[in-house]
Amino acid sequence: MTQSDNSPREVYARLHEAITHVIRGQDRAIRHLLAAFAGGGHVLLDDFPGTGKTTLAKALARALDVRFKRIQFTPDLLPSDILGVAIYNQKASEFEFHEGPVFTNVLLADEVNRASPRTQSALLEAMAERQVSVEGDRRHLPELFLVIATQNPVEFRGTYPLPEAQMDRFAVQLTLGYLEPEEEAALLEAQSHHHPLDDLTPCATLEDALQLRRAVNDIPVSPELRRYMVDLVAATRRTVGVRLGASPRASLALLQVGKALALFDGSGFVTPDHIQEIAVPVIAHRLVLDPQAQFSGQSNRGIVEDILRQTPVPA
Repeated sequence: MTQSDNSPREVYARLHEAITHVIRGQDRAIRHLLAAFAGGGHVLLDDFPGTGKTTLAKALARALDVRFKRIQFTPDLLPSDILGVAIYNQKASEFEFHEGPVFTNVLLADEVNRASPRTQSALLEAMAERQVSVEGDRRHLPELFLVIATQNPVEFRGTYPLPEAQMDRFAVQLTLGYLEPEEEAALLEAQSHHHPLDDLTPCATLEDALQLRRAVNDIPVSPELRRYMVDLVAATRRTVGVRLGASPRASLALLQVGKALALFDGSGFVTPDHIQEIAVPVIAHRLVLDPQAQFSGQSNRGIVEDILRQTPVPA
């Protein structure tokens, strides 16, 4: 590869192109997934069965030449199944720690809401601080650590809703939705003989991914735009019908994901358009509505869209 091939924008372009060969008709979701990844955040994929949530996560992991682990969450899954466990070695007369799947670069937490709250909470420290505490010892995770979790929003039997503290640790929540008929027909053709995921080979290294994240941090943001982000998030805390508004983590996520979008677009700085594009995926899943607001038909997404329309945009 030439030096230009390793520029952050080229890394993004290669990743986006590779994933779109596997996931059709989801360019915007792929863009937002990569923006969250480049901004150092975690991703929650929340959608109906069969819409490609797991495939999307696998495609990103396969496009990156990094370590990848998958956990199928079930009601009987234990925290030690995620974090690891110390096993006594009789020959050495000491306990040896065996790392769990959380010690990786990309972790796919499939159907995360099927595990008990106790097991779900095992991810909290890892997602927030890139470390875990096991057997009284603090163990650090790799510098590049990404959690992509999936859940089904319409199936409630045998599931446990993610607590607000854990929802807040996802930078974005994305939905894929169903394809248009033409795109679904193309999907059938593409998978008539084998799955496109089988042909996907790594197109970015670990160093490329870290360089991409460092480049995001260097994107400038004006004081006026930072205040705009804060105003959007603060508005959720005083909106009628919202029992729990977004935390400062939402503001930080808006900042980082907005920077990533600016980098992808080659604009050199973050614009209000970047913030408005990503505001719903960043903020909506963090809100908790009053029962009366839910009963009256209000939605998290609708509330954020109303706030976007009502909040003055910096010139």
